[in-house]
Amino acid sequence: MAVPPKATAAAFFDLDRTLLAGASGPILADALRRAGLGGRALPGERLVYGIFNSVGETLPGIALARQAATLAKGRSQAAVRAAAADAAQALLDRLQPFAAGLFAEHRDAGRALVLATTTPYDLVKPLADVLGFDAVVATRYKVRPDGTYDGSLEGPFVWSSGKLTAVRAWADEHGVDLQDSWFYSDSVYDTPLLSAVGHPVVVNPDPRMVVVALARRWPILHLDVPPGVPKLPLLGIEPQRLALAFARPEFFRYARFDIAGTENIPKSGPAIVCANHRSYFDPIAVGLALARSGRTTRFLGKKEVFDAPVIGRLARAFGGIRVDRGTGSDEPLKEAGAALAAGELVAIMPQGTIPRGPAFFDPVLQGRWGAARLAQMTGAPVIPLGLWGTEQVWPRSARLPDVMNVWSPPEVRIRVGTPVDLGYDDVDADTRAIMDAIAALLPEEARRQREPTEEELARTRPPGWHEGRAN
Repeated sequence: MAVPPKATAAAFFDLDRTLLAGASGPILADALRRAGLGGRALPGERLVYGIFNSVGETLPGIALARQAATLAKGRSQAAVRAAAADAAQALLDRLQPFAAGLFAEHRDAGRALVLATTTPYDLVKPLADVLGFDAVVATRYKVRPDGTYDGSLEGPFVWSSGKLTAVRAWADEHGVDLQDSWFYSDSVYDTPLLSAVGHPVVVNPDPRMVVVALARRWPILHLDVPPGVPKLPLLGIEPQRLALAFARPEFFRYARFDIAGTENIPKSGPAIVCANHRSYFDPIAVGLALARSGRTTRFLGKKEVFDAPVIGRLARAFGGIRVDRGTGSDEPLKEAGAALAAGELVAIMPQGTIPRGPAFFDPVLQGRWGAARLAQMTGAPVIPLGLWGTEQVWPRSARLPDVMNVWSPPEVRIRVGTPVDLGYDDVDADTRAIMDAIAALLPEEARRQREPTEEELARTRPPGWHEGRAN
């Protein structure tokens, strides 16, 4: 590892419960035992790790970590490093899904990436190499001339103030200014180093760290959800995850739902769900269908929704992605691409807006190329979803749905199809394929050309449309 030659700032990352979902200890201990380098688990070891995964670092857990150097006495450093290399993939599998985007952001800014962890250097170096880190600041065990550990530490125990001491020494040696640097950690015991850098960021905080972060106004980040998505205190889950429990048709008594094909929603991994757009009720209908998969979804929506004072904040908290079509910015696609890279579902309505007037009744659906381009960027499968009847629940001409219509509610028909066969090289052809796949999921009447009545046309236009034309 080598620090980038022009790096005068660094991004330091804690490991357990920060970059990784939980503790690295059980994975590393199992790797050492498989290599014949460890005996049976210490009394209470699994309990300590379980508590750590739930509430963060504890003093008993740190006491166990301090003992590790003594227990390692006589082990071969080379053998330990080999076992750690074998464990690197298992650790990588526990990397928080949105950590990679954060690494890229700091790399692009020319900052060195440094792993700063209590976990012994020889055990985490292989993982740091795989992640492309520039350096590792970690607890080091002293090695005898024969290549075995002597049971003592070389340098400080890299924890709490000891971690600050080790990081300061590394920064002084490499000409890195801590005031221009970042540090990411979940632990209240990392407060000394968080206080020393110019840009402290609290990640997946333990309960004590939440109090400190709020008191010091340090930003709180969760790397298992998209940027800007909070987690509910105590519950430790994002708002959309809680909302899934209430995403049930019976809570919407003013509509009846006929939903089929939800088994086509992938159980895991990235996918782009593309639906047609007929009503302001469409996001609710799509949400009800996708909720049956048990997965959270990132919706791309018009900027007008996100700019609304209350609704906008809720949309962002639920992981929505703001789209300003007037600017032509690639940022929404990049954000959606990051969500897909993290294995998320992304939902988009390629029509962009609800068609008005005669276009609403056109059996040939017209779409924008955003969904096709997103698929081309990421290689993610595109799942078509056909909506019908949502305009009866909430026509564009109404400011709100008729929630009192519980005696004869209109039916909303939702069909989820199989992945669209795309070429991933021609956005126009792929857009056409996506829209055709959505149209194929609509009822027969949707595919017939007909002349709408004036009343039907009026329902497709926003409130006050006639007044606006008159002015």
